[in-house]
Amino acid sequence: MTRKTGLTELVDDPHVGVDAIGSYLDRLEGDTRWREVGALGRSRQRTLFEKAGHAPPIDFAHFVGDARAREEVIHDGVNTLPVLPPLRRFQKRFCRPDDAGARLFGYNDGPTRRWIGPGYFVALPTADKPAWSARGAVVVDYFQIPDGDVADGWPKVVDNHWRLQRFVYGATRDFMRRVSAHVSIGAAFKRERPLDHYFVLCRRIS
Repeated sequence: MTRKTGLTELVDDPHVGVDAIGSYLDRLEGDTRWREVGALGRSRQRTLFEKAGHAPPIDFAHFVGDARAREEVIHDGVNTLPVLPPLRRFQKRFCRPDDAGARLFGYNDGPTRRWIGPGYFVALPTADKPAWSARGAVVVDYFQIPDGDVADGWPKVVDNHWRLQRFVYGATRDFMRRVSAHVSIGAAFKRERPLDHYFVLCRRIS
C-alpha cells in the first residue's frame, strides 16, 4: 500500500484544522511543500477548501508579498479538472499594477496555454460583498482583464471570450482561501454556480 504523506494524513483527519495544516506546511522546504501540495486530488482539495474557511482571511500580500509594481510572482498549482494528470499542473502568475490600486493582475500559464490562451484575470478583495466574502476574501475574476500594463514578458492580454478561453475561463470566478504562508486554495464558480472544482497554489520563494 502506498504510504500517505504527512499533508494527506492531516487533510484526511477530521480532527485536524487548518491551523495545524498551515503550521506543518510552513515547516517544510519549498520543494517538499510543493511536492506534498501537488499530490492532493479532488476529494482532498474539497476537504481542504472547507477547512480553510476557518483560516485568517487571505490578502494580496499572500500572492505578491512586497513585490514591486509589475514584478511577476509565480504560484505553482494543481487543479481537479477531468483531464490527464500532467494537464492539471499549471501556474498562476500575479503582479501589482502600476497605479497601486486595490487589485492584482494575473494570468494562467501551463501546458494548455498554447491551445486555450492565457486566461487573464483581475484579483479583487471581496469584503464589500458578503455573499462572496463567505467563499473567500480574494476573488480571481475572469469577468475582468488587466486595464493597465502587466509584467514584462507576459503574453498579450486578450479577453476571456477569445477562442477556446470562453469554455474554460468565460463567466468564471475563483474564490481564494488561505492555507499557510505560501499555500492557498481556490474554488471555481461559473455564473455564481459552484462547479465543485478546486485548485491549490504554492507560492515560489525567490
